Amino acid sequence: MSKRKFNPHAVKDADASARSPSGGARFVSRGGIKLDAAIEHFGLDLTGWVGADLGCSTGGFVDCQLQRGATKVYAVDTAYGELAWTLRNDHRVVVIERSNALHTDPPDGAVCDLVSLDLGWTKQEKAIPAALRWLNDLAAARIVTLIKPHYESGRHGMTDEEADAETRRVVDDVLPGLGVEVLGHVRSPIHGGKGGNMEHLALLRRR
Repeated sequence: MSKRKFNPHAVKDADASARSPSGGARFVSRGGIKLDAAIEHFGLDLTGWVGADLGCSTGGFVDCQLQRGATKVYAVDTAYGELAWTLRNDHRVVVIERSNALHTDPPDGAVCDLVSLDLGWTKQEKAIPAALRWLNDLAAARIVTLIKPHYESGRHGMTDEEADAETRRVVDDVLPGLGVEVLGHVRSPIHGGKGGNMEHLALLRRR
């Protein structure tokens, strides 16, 4: 896959992305909007893939993977009972609750074609090694990680331009040292829910 040039304006209309053709919500949480925009931007085809979502929370990323064609998704989170009921009862979802993704290995040696992650306050330097444990060794296997510049820098209230600059620092100086190659990154189509900070999604593969 060729690396796309970073375009800070390559975002979708958030309201349009959030709604299904019938007018209802497309995903169980707004996180699905973020991952869906990245999948679209990077041209990923998840048909038949096995995925994992680390830090699944309500399950927006999980829901998105399923809607994009994944046949199974491991949903990992420290919380209990937070995953949406529809996903909890979906036979394609393997629920792994009360489990810190940083210290949780794939069950029965399972490996995945796609690992998505949003680990809250956890910086990329700790999150990516955890994601690699779940990723298979195939050339097409990918990680999509949500980069939160305010977490990486420890500064809230960043302007979008400052968030862009911090993301470039993480992409250029941090991620390459974690055993991955950055294939591209893009702004999230919506800001973070708490504090309204700009976020980015990066596409990675095992180095």
